[in-house]
Amino acid sequence: MELEETLLPGVGVRYELRTRSGQLLGIVVQRDGGAEIAVYDRHDPDRARGVFRLNAEEADAVADVLGAPRLTKRFADLSKEVPGLQSARIPIQPGSPFDGRSLGDTRARTLTGCSIVAIVRDADVVPSPTPADQLRAGDVLVAIGSSEGLEQLARRLSGQV
Repeated sequence: MELEETLLPGVGVRYELRTRSGQLLGIVVQRDGGAEIAVYDRHDPDRARGVFRLNAEEADAVADVLGAPRLTKRFADLSKEVPGLQSARIPIQPGSPFDGRSLGDTRARTLTGCSIVAIVRDADVVPSPTPADQLRAGDVLVAIGSSEGLEQLARRLSGQV
């Protein structure tokens, strides 16, 4: 299977893939979190047989079903649109000073300039977490910021700062 990715500046990212059975799918992940999924005619790839339009909440629900890597990939792709903006997955290790504490206690944005955009916990994803969300060892934080800020955040979360 080949997945083709096209950056749509100001819109989001378009993915196109042909399934093993020969179906052509087009998926546009929009900057606002929504998505459009189209199934194209097998013999006329310019004609959509059907289009599903999902708002951000529905797209997140589908991402939950398909797995957390899809959500983190979306943020990584969006970071390509803004020079200097990076994304990272930062684990909360056992023994971290933030294991059992709230996200707000990390003071991530204030001290590092980074934003935590999701918490991945096992097969679940907490998109747009609030400062009150509790962190646990094994969680993976999806963060965006500068390279330096992300390095600072990783050190802070591991207790090295």
